[in-house]
Amino acid sequence: MNERFNLPEPLKTGRSIEDCLAERRSIRDFKDNALPNTHLSTLLWATQGISESRRDFRTAPSTGFPLEVFTIQDTGIHQYLPNQHGFQILKTNDVRIELAEICYEQPWVEKAPCSIVICAVPERVLENYDERGWRYIWLEAGHAAQNTLLQAVALNLGAVPVGAFKDEELTRLLDLNKEDKETVPLYIISVGVIDYEALKIKGQDYRSDGEYT
Repeated sequence: MNERFNLPEPLKTGRSIEDCLAERRSIRDFKDNALPNTHLSTLLWATQGISESRRDFRTAPSTGFPLEVFTIQDTGIHQYLPNQHGFQILKTNDVRIELAEICYEQPWVEKAPCSIVICAVPERVLENYDERGWRYIWLEAGHAAQNTLLQAVALNLGAVPVGAFKDEELTRLLDLNKEDKETVPLYIISVGVIDYEALKIKGQDYRSDGEYT
């Protein structure tokens, strides 16, 4: 399946970086609401978008641009295309239950309307930096993930990073082994509209001032 679609322009929220840092929490309670394309566009741009097209600079520091980003939603699996600021449809069936099973039955992975999966093509870095390149790959995944988490706050969304998953099964789900070069999954970030009522029941304050909005 090779269908490609452009995403709308990323939003500019006007939120300060200080506010986003102060309010960031790992949120595991989501409503069923699907993410609007404008929000998805903004999250993906923050994760691995082009910030300067002339030199292909990304929103996160990079050594060799090893990262590939995928989304898993009820509409299927999509691969983000930074240079087009769009995505390619890979699958059209809802695999969120399967993804949650791969993540050792973490229920918020199934509940989240969108999970962003950060992967890497190691060869793009290792061919120049040998084994030390793995350090650069992991660092870059962290840079991109933090961008995603802070952008979620700016959009008044909740997000939780997930590092516990079965590598081989996630590789099969994303069909990464069909690529010409090895592609490995590194990180998952589940994102969605915050269920504040569920947080209240648990007695968890989310906002830095203790207020629920």
